[in-house]
Parts: sequence; C-alpha cells; structure tokens
Amino acid sequence: MNQKTHQYIRLDLNNPVFQRLLFNLSKNDQHNTLNTLRKLATMTWQQVYADHGLKWEAILSQKGPGGKKLYTFRIGKGFRGVAYRDGSWLRLLSLHPEHDSAYQ
Repeated sequence: MNQKTHQYIRLDLNNPVFQRLLFNLSKNDQHNTLNTLRKLATMTWQQVYADHGLKWEAILSQKGPGGKKLYTFRIGKGFRGVAYRDGSWLRLLSLHPEHDSAYQ
C-alpha cells in the first residue's frame, strides 16, 4: 500500500448489529447508507471533522468498546449512524433511522 492510502478512513462494517440493521433497512435507506459509506471511504479524518453535511458529533453520555468515544454522523435526513474511531478505522456499530435513538 502506498502512503496516500493510509490517510483515508478505513471502514469496519463487520459488527453484527450494524449488519442486521443495514440488511433490514428500506431500499432507499440502504442506498443512502451506502452512498454515505462510499463518501467516508474517500475522506481523511480531517475532512470528516470539517464536513458540515455529516454533522459528526460526539455522544457524551456513552462509551464504546474499550472506553472509546462514540460518535454519530448523518446518513440521510433524520437518519444517523453510530461508530467509534480506532486509529485509521471507523468501526460502525449501529444505524438509527430515528435521529434521537442514536443518542440513547
């Protein structure tokens, strides 16, 4: 791998909860999710933090695996994903078609 490849986010989509939720989404929500994931895969972490469309936000009320800070990001209108950063990896945990459920 070249140096440039390492600067981009690497996506971990292997969480069983994330996969179950993805497979049960409507076709339109699956399409929106895949478009957002495709966009994320072409971005650096600095771009993610600065992108106003993603609305990247920390979840202060919860911790992820190993005490990692959890984040939500916009997938579509009123629809968010929950993930945590692990080095160059964005490890996706869940999807929330109802915006507020991402924070619970």
